[in-house]
Amino acid sequence: MKNPVSLLRVISLVEGVSFLLLLGVAMPLKYLAGYPLAVQVVGWGHGILFMVLCASLAKTMLVARWPMARGVGVLVAALLPFGPFVIDHRLRRYEQEFDSR
Repeated sequence: MKNPVSLLRVISLVEGVSFLLLLGVAMPLKYLAGYPLAVQVVGWGHGILFMVLCASLAKTMLVARWPMARGVGVLVAALLPFGPFVIDHRLRRYEQEFDSR
């Protein structure tokens, strides 16, 4: 992918799914079924994906020359459940903006 925003979009959506799995599956398994290993495994995976998202966001901000506010918006969305899915329409627009250069 030559467009860094395209890669950021994919990583953002995968990270968003991992966050929902952590909150919606692993946490209930830990607290309702007494299976704490679920949070360890899913939480570890989600943590790795979040770090990859942060690295991809930093690269995208540099390559695409995004303003700080845009990057902060993407980061804040990644911290909220369903945030990556809500902000995806903006990322699609930013992706097209980068392609039209």
